[in-house]
This record gives sequence, C-alpha cells and structure tokens, in this order.
Amino acid sequence: MATKIGNVDIPGVTVLAPLAGVTDHAFRTLCREQGASMAVTEMVSARGLAEGSERSSEYLDFDEHEHPISVQVFGSEPEILADGAQVIAERKPDMIDLNCGCPVKKIVTRNAGAALLKDPPLLGRIISAMVQAVDVPVTLKIRSGWEDADEAVRVAQVAEDAGASAIAVHGRTREAKFTGQANWDIIARVKQATSIPVIGNGDVRNPELAKEMMDVTGCDLVMVGRWAIGNPWIFKGIETFVATGEKVPDPVLSDKIEMAVRHLHLSVAAKGPRKGVFEMRRPLAAYIKGIPGAAQYRQALMTEDDADGVERLLYVILEEQTQSVEVMG
Repeated sequence: MATKIGNVDIPGVTVLAPLAGVTDHAFRTLCREQGASMAVTEMVSARGLAEGSERSSEYLDFDEHEHPISVQVFGSEPEILADGAQVIAERKPDMIDLNCGCPVKKIVTRNAGAALLKDPPLLGRIISAMVQAVDVPVTLKIRSGWEDADEAVRVAQVAEDAGASAIAVHGRTREAKFTGQANWDIIARVKQATSIPVIGNGDVRNPELAKEMMDVTGCDLVMVGRWAIGNPWIFKGIETFVATGEKVPDPVLSDKIEMAVRHLHLSVAAKGPRKGVFEMRRPLAAYIKGIPGAAQYRQALMTEDDADGVERLLYVILEEQTQSVEVMG
C-alpha cells in the first residue's frame, strides 16, 4: 500500500508526527528502523532560517537513510516562509510541512501555528508563496479548528487550492489542546472535501485504532506522535496489522531497555554528552512507564547527568525487574 505526495512515494501507511523536543535525529532513526514510512522533523522557525540562525539550522540535520523525510516550518509571513522554505530545500528533504496546529501560546501569539486557522486567506497566501519558492511538495498540518471543528474543511480547501500536496489533520481544536477525545469525523470530512492525500492524527494508541481510523475516515495515512514516545515499535505493529491483520507481539522489558540504551547512544552522538543526556529525560521515563517502582526509577534517571551512569541505571532496572519476576514465579 503506497501513497503519493506530490512526486514522493510513501511506501506504507505510518508517519511519525512532528513533536518539539522529541522528533530529533535519534528518535526519527529508531522510528524509521521500526517501520515508520516517513518522519517529520521538529518544527523550525522560518524567520530563524531566513536570518541564518545557527540554532534553527540544526533542525535541518538528517541522514540519507531518513528519506522520505519532511521538515516542518512555522511562521506567519508569506515572504519569510518562502525564504525559509528555500533554505530548507537546499538540504534536499522530500517535502516541507507548514505548522498550522501548534497550540502553544508563544507560537500562536506570533500569529503562527494554530493561529493560522483563524485566517484562511493568509494561510492560502503562505502556502502559495512556499509552493512557488521550492520544487519539493509543500504540505500542512492542521487542527480541526481554533474553536470550531467546522473550520478545518475550509482551511483544507484553501490549502489545496493554493497548491498544497497533502494535509495532516489532528482531530482536536486549538482550544482543546490535548484534552478530551480526538474527533475523527472532521478527518473524514476533510478527506471528502479534498482530492489530496489526507493524514489522520489523534489518539492513534495502537494498531487496531490506526486501522479503525483509516476505515472510518478514509484517510490515506496515519500519523502517530505522543503514543510513539518510548514505543517506536508501534509503527511496525500498525504497518503489519493494516497490511495483514496480524498482531506483532508487544515488546518486553528487555526490548525496552535495549531500545532506551540505543536511543541514549544516538542522542549523545548527535548532541554531545551533556545535551544528549538531558534531552533523553522524557523518552527514558516513557520506556519504563508502567513497571513496578517506575516513579523511583524515573527520579534516579532524571538526576543522572552522565551517559554511562544512565546506561548502568537502565541495566540495573532490568536486572531488578527480572529478579522480581523470578521470585514471584
């Protein structure tokens, strides 16, 4: 099962969502290895790129093995976003994605992210400017609306008319942020109202729900974000279940610890020992979530700032949990 976005073939059905502070090179690598058909980078500031910010350009680092890959950009001015898109295109990603869904206050107060949902004409001008500026497909990720879920259909139609090659829809409004249940009906309505590929997003917690989303909404691809943190195996599970109806066995604790260690090594290699360890705190907590004593283990991991120390702690956790199971057995 393949979907074409512009001139880019997406071989399967899963996409790793852009998540600030999460979908860095290390995590994208793991998710692609575990079956994700495409990944989207953390969002990067168009203005930062246009002005030559070194920090912004760091978000554009990706390897050949990561293709197909999309770089997500945010901003609110057509000319600046066109300039930023040109900087991104120099790195040769497969596509460029416009963030129209971030609900965070510091983004929306700049009229970017989800704030663009309130101004479809501006959003259309931005998409048009980006499409004219680069040769790669331009896509966008939206929420169901700012306050009203009905806004998504109009936004999607404006984006398609402006030249967007695909649209990802998260089934929550900006006001809802990540609370409540995602409204998949709006994804279905966007799919019915447009002729470009639609990527469904929101509450895809497992392979069964991914298949249900595709069946209910007709979306072409499913995008997984928060539910992949500490669980990159979800992509292989979804790809297999959608293609064959078969379930992939869940990872056991030893799998999770080994993955956490590999994630740590990749993070340190990419960012250095200090930053690489610090930015692993959220994923490390996710890898051990739900095991007996997780809170105490998490606290120990959070206070360890040395990569070797973190790795030792992870294997101590595995040993203690294994011994506990043996005693109980």
